Amino acid sequence: QVRLVESGGGSVQTGGSLRLSCAVFGVDFTGRCMGWFRQAPGEEPEEVAIIDGNGRTYVADSAKGRFTISKDNARYTLDLQMDSLKPEDTAMYLCVADRLTWRATCGDRSDYWGQGTQVTVSS
Repeated sequence: QVRLVESGGGSVQTGGSLRLSCAVFGVDFTGRCMGWFRQAPGEEPEEVAIIDGNGRTYVADSAKGRFTISKDNARYTLDLQMDSLKPEDTAMYLCVADRLTWRATCGDRSDYWGQGTQVTVSS
């Protein structure tokens, strides 16, 4: 059974930092696109950062220079370091793992998703 469990969310003030972590169970990391999305109430999930099946990293323009994505293949974790947080970063942050392997994107509805961790940034 595949499970993704996020942690590390919380409430911070503008300019603060948080480190999110996603523990992944039941799926091999090799060649698998994994990433972080965020979803505000009433909106569709928005891609924040992914590491694709070939290990290339993509970060959304809104997060470039502030967020860093990394994964630990030995510990089966996917992390998101978030610095210089802004109120517009407030959302539920969701971890995703591609259902297939060796693909350049992930985040389809059919992929594996966690339940999310809430991030709230106050001004």
